[in-house]
Amino acid sequence: MAVKVRIPTPLQRLTQGKEEVEGVPGTVIALVNNLEKHYPGIAERISEGGKIRRFVNIYLNEEDIRFLKAEETVVKDGDEVSIVPAIAGGVFTVNSVSLQCH
Repeated sequence: MAVKVRIPTPLQRLTQGKEEVEGVPGTVIALVNNLEKHYPGIAERISEGGKIRRFVNIYLNEEDIRFLKAEETVVKDGDEVSIVPAIAGGVFTVNSVSLQCH
């Protein structure tokens, strides 16, 4: 059994359009580095210098790895990993007051 890795739409061009790929057990950063072997260019968009980029959120079985052991979080066979790019910007209205996010 492998690790199921969910790929966000912006990175699917690197995975030949696949929404989901298989990864290997180990740490999160090892998983990202292994994905790079199969999908060149993906690691540089997710990590830098052995750390997950701050604008990329990674969830292990729906739990944010920042609240676990970050990139050193252990991933096991059968786990599900979701890569979610952070979204910033936009305007929304609350009680007739417009707020702008940066």
